[in-house]
Amino acid sequence: MAAAARPLVPVQSLPSLNEMATDSVATVHLPDVMKASIRPDIVNFVHCNISKNSRQPYAVSKKAGHQTSAESWGTGRAVSRIPRVPGGGTHRAGQGAFGNMCRGGRMFAPTKIWRRWHRKINVNQKRYAIVSAIAATAIPSLVMARGHRVESVPEMPLVISDSAESIEKTSTAIKVLKEIGAYPDAEKAKDSQAIRPGKGKMRNRRYISRKGPLIVCGTEGAKLVKAFRNIPGVEVANVERLNLLKLAPGGHLGRFVIWTKSAIEKLDSIYGSFEKSSEKKKGYVLPRSKMVNADLARIINSDEVQSVVKPIKKEMKRAPLKKNPLKNLNVMLKLNPYAKTARRMALLAEAERVKAKKEKLDKKRKAVSKEELAAAKAAGKAWYKTMISDSDYTEFENFSKWLGVSQ
Repeated sequence: MAAAARPLVPVQSLPSLNEMATDSVATVHLPDVMKASIRPDIVNFVHCNISKNSRQPYAVSKKAGHQTSAESWGTGRAVSRIPRVPGGGTHRAGQGAFGNMCRGGRMFAPTKIWRRWHRKINVNQKRYAIVSAIAATAIPSLVMARGHRVESVPEMPLVISDSAESIEKTSTAIKVLKEIGAYPDAEKAKDSQAIRPGKGKMRNRRYISRKGPLIVCGTEGAKLVKAFRNIPGVEVANVERLNLLKLAPGGHLGRFVIWTKSAIEKLDSIYGSFEKSSEKKKGYVLPRSKMVNADLARIINSDEVQSVVKPIKKEMKRAPLKKNPLKNLNVMLKLNPYAKTARRMALLAEAERVKAKKEKLDKKRKAVSKEELAAAKAAGKAWYKTMISDSDYTEFENFSKWLGVSQ
């Protein structure tokens, strides 16, 4: 992402400072730093590390949780081996101590003041982040996306005349902000002041508010610092010492910045250009983006690229899905055309077999008449009598009783 390049930027006059409006509007050359590539990832990384350098070291007391002469009771008493408070006659006696799971014990891994609080950041990375943050201030969409009220601002980047640096009164500063359309953003910051949620309100961080415009001046010790410092949300910075924490608060690009004419003219000497190195930073040249146009879809679909690429392959040769011929008849017929006849013969033979079995069972299950049933019973009784008379067991008394015959 890069800012839309314009050769000149008009300087806004300030009638409240007795500046006479003339037909020829003063302009300044747009510095190359405003055209640099915007890298939110680098800005976020550098901001995260820089913000860690103002932390106050903290730690719990070294003695916390250990201010008792507790000793473990050892094994054999059906209690855990945690150290226990000695003595008796009070609830405290016998309670576990020292451990982080115990009431009144120390915390796990107690915090120490020798933690690595500060971070070193590469100089080139810091410069890249500041350059990206400066370039983002020239894109209205990014400034509005960050939440600034810039609907009534004439244009971005907003440059005002150097007479603003001589402002001494806050009332005059408010008039200037109203003239250039920046006062709604300052009002937004003022109206957003609220009490911080959580414990921070007890720790000298009671109030929070949104950020308003940032005024960048080019003169050292300018009077406008005292004039603007009493307006909530408004901050002042010197162009020689631009700070990423102010240019991209929270690591978010697009701070609303108001430049004085002298400040924006110094940017080229401080940060250099794409061809010429910086005068203030030894050997520093602005980072050049890898791609002039980052719209890949537009590049790929352009006539120049599409005329040389291969045409779209509409016919795709796909590997056929392998099917099991034992389960799929069509595949089996490709391998063995006789399989269809064999299958039909097997089905016919099965049908014949079922038919013959059914006829046989029906024949066996044919209903028997009463005469035939009586004849069968009579034949059975006659056979039974013949069997008894033919046997030799009748001479034995026990067998006779068992057989139910009388001698």
